[in-house]
Amino acid sequence: MAKDKVGVKELEDLPGVGPASAQKMRDSGYDSLEKVAVASPFDLSEASGISVEAAKKAVEAAKTATTLEFQTGEEVYQKRKELGKIRTGSAELDELLGGGVETNAITEVYGKFASGKSQLGFQLSVNAQLPRDKGGLDGTVLFIDTEGTFRPERIEAIANASGLDSKVALSNIFVVKAVSTEQQMLAIERADKLIKEKNVKLIVVDSLTALFRAEYIGRGSLGERQQKMNTHIHKLQQLADTYDIAIYVSNQVMDNPGIMFGDPTTPIGGNIVAHAATTRLYLRKGKESKRIIRLVDSPSLPEGERVIKITTEGIRD
Repeated sequence: MAKDKVGVKELEDLPGVGPASAQKMRDSGYDSLEKVAVASPFDLSEASGISVEAAKKAVEAAKTATTLEFQTGEEVYQKRKELGKIRTGSAELDELLGGGVETNAITEVYGKFASGKSQLGFQLSVNAQLPRDKGGLDGTVLFIDTEGTFRPERIEAIANASGLDSKVALSNIFVVKAVSTEQQMLAIERADKLIKEKNVKLIVVDSLTALFRAEYIGRGSLGERQQKMNTHIHKLQQLADTYDIAIYVSNQVMDNPGIMFGDPTTPIGGNIVAHAATTRLYLRKGKESKRIIRLVDSPSLPEGERVIKITTEGIRD
């Protein structure tokens, strides 16, 4: 009997999908019926090697085989209590964030050059490796470096200050040096396997928008840039939800000429990034090593501002 929608439990049970095609799907991140059910037939066809028509049938069969679960607000609340949080090294900043940088969410930090965005990323990359009772997630880190900012020396110093073996800390950070938007997006598209095999609990993208900003110049390319950036951020959120991991992205800024009074600093990415980020933080330089960090947007936390310090040992109050 030919494969039908009835009895579909694995990818191989989908119509038109054999063992080889199913493995290609898994390698591309479509490793469950739920992911296939919400996939674009064109993307699924490209990922698996099957025709677009066969992909359409596979998507429909996956939709029939999966169910949509409804939850009460109380159930959602209880699950939120179980979310992991990475402490930042600053008790003040942890308080501003409700305990730290949380999983299942994208935390965006934007600011001018040398404001400390990368330094916070380094600190989180170390702290994510700490046991949960010490403010970590007891996992490893995927670090997407798009600006050549990753510095092992800083990881070493922060790890030593945190009581970790610096060599172990460095070996637990998997760095991808992306030099194009295609490489940046591909690193995230293929992250599923690494996340599962290496227990990745934090993804750092430093910076999210630098390559998009450099490659897509002028108003004529703005639409394509925003569309690709939207796909990229959507995949990041999908990874956060699927694997219960934290996402930290830094963002570049520009001066908005339309703002005559007040701070003209505006993050790159427009509404695409603004809507996608769960928590938005604005980081700016203060006197000496001090930094002022402001919570700009959060679905559950009030706006506020704190002063932190960047030291040789990392982020501190």
